[in-house]
Amino acid sequence: MTIHSVVIQKLLSTNAHLGRRVAAHHFKIYSHGSRNAMTIIDSDKTLICLRNACSFIGELVRHKARFIFVNTNTLFDEIIDQMTKTIGCRNDTSWRLGGFLTNSSSPRKFRGRNKKLNLTAIQPPDCVVIFDTARKSSVIQEAAKLQIPIVGLVDSSMPWDIYKKITYPIPANDSVQFVYLFCNLITKTFLYEQRRLNAASGASAVAKPEIREEVEQLDKIKTAGKDKIYVLPYERLEPASEDFAETKQLLDKLVVLKFNGNLGSDMGFSGPKSALEVCHGFTCLDLVINHIESINSKYGCNIPLLMMNTPSTHDGILKVLQKHPNKNIHTCIQSQPQQENIEDIPTSRTFDKSIAQDKLYPSNLLEVFLSLNASGKLEPLISQGKEYFLILQSENLAEVVDPKILSHLTKSNIEHCIEVMPTTSGMEERGLPPQEGRIQSKEDVKSINTMWMSMNCVERLLQRSGLGFTSSKFFDRAFAIDIPWSRYLPVERTSDLLILQSDLYTSAEGTLVRNAARANPKDPSIELGPEFGNVDDFHRRFKSIPSIIELDSLKVTGDVWFGTGITLKGKVSIAARPGMKVVIPDGMELKNRLITSQSDIGPSSL
Repeated sequence: MTIHSVVIQKLLSTNAHLGRRVAAHHFKIYSHGSRNAMTIIDSDKTLICLRNACSFIGELVRHKARFIFVNTNTLFDEIIDQMTKTIGCRNDTSWRLGGFLTNSSSPRKFRGRNKKLNLTAIQPPDCVVIFDTARKSSVIQEAAKLQIPIVGLVDSSMPWDIYKKITYPIPANDSVQFVYLFCNLITKTFLYEQRRLNAASGASAVAKPEIREEVEQLDKIKTAGKDKIYVLPYERLEPASEDFAETKQLLDKLVVLKFNGNLGSDMGFSGPKSALEVCHGFTCLDLVINHIESINSKYGCNIPLLMMNTPSTHDGILKVLQKHPNKNIHTCIQSQPQQENIEDIPTSRTFDKSIAQDKLYPSNLLEVFLSLNASGKLEPLISQGKEYFLILQSENLAEVVDPKILSHLTKSNIEHCIEVMPTTSGMEERGLPPQEGRIQSKEDVKSINTMWMSMNCVERLLQRSGLGFTSSKFFDRAFAIDIPWSRYLPVERTSDLLILQSDLYTSAEGTLVRNAARANPKDPSIELGPEFGNVDDFHRRFKSIPSIIELDSLKVTGDVWFGTGITLKGKVSIAARPGMKVVIPDGMELKNRLITSQSDIGPSSL
């Protein structure tokens, strides 16, 4: 089911398609037929008219226009009052007096008082929005006489002489549900345009300084070339709200979508890499699930986890999920022709400069969402009010759910964002203090395979299904956040296992916690030779994982074996000569050492 079908179903659920009687001639353009002497209104036409009306209202808001909202149905009073309070408009009820527009400059004289009072609007509005058009024909007559645009709900029972005066008619049944939907759309239109207006005007004294940056960021994103990307340092993001209720409301808009198409064959593991045990008996998938559950428990929110598996990884993922019953986790199998996943390309290769532009975004993103949509799991998410996807394309065991990033995206109306780190050529900038957002070459950044994407962006992506486009063409306005090292904890090689299984990280309630004793915010750089590439060989060559709290870098090549209780500090390089075996004895401490043979460290105890 497409997004368009979901929207139409939403309209149908409000009874917007039910007319009052058989349509007159002028209303037949909105009619889909009749049944039981009642007109069936075409929901597609209703949707088009809604979009046109909201676009017109948004244009007026940008020009600081004045609005009057007209309603005489008491069932709608609370909805409209809430809307006017949210958008900051005064709920002017002067329209209740006859001639409130045409006689607005004429004072009213009341019997029994020797006074003349003007109770009507001082200035005529720029637009009149009417929710119960049939009852307020007098308002329509006055607004038409003054050539004031009218946005109003129209029904099949409306006579032609009233209908023709409405500038932007919206054919629909004026049910409470539809009026609530219409008011919600008006509210979102107002808030979006007001935010852009405040930022574009330099932000008034009332506006926050951060709002001023929103339009600047959007402009920089638009001006970035195809080989460029706008990068905002993580440190420049506004801190997340300390109000738990506000953070809960924000996180309830989020869905985590994890790709599980990567097998662990490059590490000698037969199953999916997500099922690989990394530390303290927990697999990669266990740690991701526990992290999301800890967020849900902390804030009382409900973040669902969707698993996009391939046929080759599905069974292995289900075995891991057996340990997590009664949790908000859903699985989906990617269809057979769409199995190819960016995960199948090692991260080290995706960072190659020649393909950097194409690998910032997953090449199979459209196929993933087509599979998700076909499975019927996308529609419930929309009905639950979910607005953003956090897409995890690889095994990143850091705390990926970040309210700070999500808050920035929602406030700035950014529809898609990737998390990046500098490549070797751009690494020198990492040592500089946090600066403003900057436009960089896509070759100077590498994606960590974590992406944020709004539901609106997903809708447009699905609409382009079958048009033969690439991800780089769709995401032509690239936006990225330069994240700190703490947000990137990959599992790509056995050298990553050494870090995760060492004393640098411990497990607290199923989530990873970094050892506070390490002063360096960056994890040590570890390079293990091909002798350690297989998971089984890795465990055989390490009797126990060394202590690396004070380690800066470690490079190991050749036939090297490690005992128990070893401590590594500073820069350590162990390169066994061809045909020679090097054994690091139990309890040994190596600090800033270069070892090429057994004689460099003493006799072996293994």
